[in-house]
Amino acid sequence: MRIGLAYAMEEEIASLLADTGAKHLETARGVSVYEIEPGILAYAGGIGKVNAAMSAQYFIDRYQPDWIVNAGVAGSFHDLPIGTVVLAEDFVQHDIDTSAVDGVLGLIPTLELTSLPTDQPDRAGTILTGMNVAFERGRVATGDVFMTKGDRANAVATEFSPTLCEMEGCAIAQVSLRNQVKFTALKSVSDRLCQDNSVDEYFNFAQAMAKLNTIVLPFARALRDGL
Repeated sequence: MRIGLAYAMEEEIASLLADTGAKHLETARGVSVYEIEPGILAYAGGIGKVNAAMSAQYFIDRYQPDWIVNAGVAGSFHDLPIGTVVLAEDFVQHDIDTSAVDGVLGLIPTLELTSLPTDQPDRAGTILTGMNVAFERGRVATGDVFMTKGDRANAVATEFSPTLCEMEGCAIAQVSLRNQVKFTALKSVSDRLCQDNSVDEYFNFAQAMAKLNTIVLPFARALRDGL
């Protein structure tokens, strides 16, 4: 089985590359791809839904993964400690709105779904538990907005009841689903929307990612090896 680790930023992937001596395979269409070890590749695809979708499709076409694991930082709607690991159960797009036509906020056209579930979350949770990783489970809301405390965050929280928000995951989930590639996401809390200084918290995301990357690789190995 081939596993693809999907990141948004080179800064998020940096500690994984440094710790593994990964091989740079190519940078094409703005997507940097690395071989971490046999059967496990990683790429940095860019920030936002369009970059995430484009890079996921390119990676699937070029490398034909069986499973994509989206790893990255995310803001928390709950007062979770910075660095908390969250296993995504499903994704929504909070900034897609055709409700004037169909009365449904967050409905994803073509798929006609408002929520995209991750694959085998119970299995993923069992893997993390076997690794002695403390983690939360929850919904992730994706949109082309860097979310901060305020009316918009309150509206998203009320409508979708997410644990986290970020800018790429649901796009990768959507591309994976349409390509029949399994999809999982592990997120690390970088900032908390309940705090007035959430932007300042975010800029310490390298620390949150360094912790997450020590978890992502053995997690990916377990998926690859069918554990």
